[in-house]
Amino acid sequence: MKAFTNVTLYGSMVMALVLLSLNVAALKSNRALRELYLSNNNLNSEQDSMQLGDLLRHNSSITTLDLSNNTIANSGLEEICEGLRVQTNGLKVLILWNNQITNNGLVHLAKVLPILKTLETLNLGENNLQNRGIHTLRESLMMNHSLLQLGLEHTHITCEGAVALAEFLAESRHIQRLDVRDNEVRAGGLMALSLALRINHSLTSLDLDHTPKQEQA
Repeated sequence: MKAFTNVTLYGSMVMALVLLSLNVAALKSNRALRELYLSNNNLNSEQDSMQLGDLLRHNSSITTLDLSNNTIANSGLEEICEGLRVQTNGLKVLILWNNQITNNGLVHLAKVLPILKTLETLNLGENNLQNRGIHTLRESLMMNHSLLQLGLEHTHITCEGAVALAEFLAESRHIQRLDVRDNEVRAGGLMALSLALRINHSLTSLDLDHTPKQEQA
């Protein structure tokens, strides 16, 4: 019998919660599962996130975790980061798109990023991170040596945040893709990113808006 290598949960909230509760215990010892997709399931920042954090503490075989379009929020991200903290190898892709995460939640991610050895893709798009969030992550991003793709689409950053990202790019020898579309990045931020690219030799894709934002009057 062929082993399952990915699981997708979707549909009603009740079904998703029951499935998650029943399966976490089994998944802790499962070494075949590689991809877990839990988007659009109304997962919350309390019981659901605690279970996910517990799963990550015990399972280092899952390489992809998609939690997009839920309400993990800051406290839920803390639980997930605590689970990631004990992984020596494992998760490569973490998608947190649209989860009501703010700068306060990124404090937990900043603590764990420097010790993650396998994380290659981190998508934080559609969260209200603002410039403060980028400043919170900047040094930790510099200290991480595994991250290849960083998604920051529509995270409410301006030129100030872009400058912080440029500082990260100037130091990074690994990052390959950065997505900053649908933000308020104007000429000053674009110039900072352009200057950083003269130093960075790893980035192969920088996603920007097709039409640059106009300068404010």
